[in-house]
Amino acid sequence: MKNSLKNEVIDFLKQEFPQSLEKCEIEEISSKGATIIYQVDSKDLRPGNTVSGPTMMTIADYALYIAILGEIGIVGLAVTTNLSINFLNKPSPSQNIRAVCKLMKVGKVLIVGDVWLYSIDCDEPIAHAVGTYSIPPKKS
Repeated sequence: MKNSLKNEVIDFLKQEFPQSLEKCEIEEISSKGATIIYQVDSKDLRPGNTVSGPTMMTIADYALYIAILGEIGIVGLAVTTNLSINFLNKPSPSQNIRAVCKLMKVGKVLIVGDVWLYSIDCDEPIAHAVGTYSIPPKKS
């Protein structure tokens, strides 16, 4: 069941949002959660030889989106309404980033989740984000 859900999400992304899969791998979709791996390269770095804040925000937002698709099904027009991030530790510029998302509240209209970001080579988180998505109303 889990693999079929993951495959369904990947098939949707290939069709509707293929650029999102260029640097991201969906590692797992679980009940109210998802884990993704983002492939860091030189385009993601900022001065100081660290991963840029916008890149880390993108990773967190994407992990939320994947967790939501896994929880409520394919709703392409689910959109971010809020994203807040705290940068905690300097990411390793030569390591990919793992994002671990847990949905905290799944409502009919809004979904709230948090995402912890880690450099693959480190147990300490590099960032923590909390985001809210708006879910479009179901057509009757």
